[in-house]
Amino acid sequence: MSQDTTVYRVDVEITAPVYDTEVTDRVRDAVENLFPEATVDHRHGEIYATAHSLDHFSELLHRQEILDTARSEFFANRDGDAFSFALKKQPALFGRATFAVGEPDELGEIVVRVRVEAPSLEAYVDHVAPPTEDGRPITD
Repeated sequence: MSQDTTVYRVDVEITAPVYDTEVTDRVRDAVENLFPEATVDHRHGEIYATAHSLDHFSELLHRQEILDTARSEFFANRDGDAFSFALKKQPALFGRATFAVGEPDELGEIVVRVRVEAPSLEAYVDHVAPPTEDGRPITD
């Protein structure tokens, strides 16, 4: 496996509502399980976190073998040099990345917004969730 020496400059913003029926620390744990490199705060009614890497999340995508799903979500929710996606809270409590698609989750979702400064959105998506062939990442 070749070592990627590219410097990626990204800003990641993560938000998750905390409802009255939920324990704030559990929502925080859900966010930290997926994004341990994030700085996490509790704001009125939500967990708010920022990061400059999706490396751990990328490892989860590889381990769970959901790279194609991730790429699809990233590109479907692209806006210029940014993309966003939503994840379910419950699986996140157990360290699993599960994309929230279709009907909104009753507990709300972990919403992730990623702005790519360099090198490009496409290159960063390829870094986080590389294209696959027969379910395996295609490497250079």
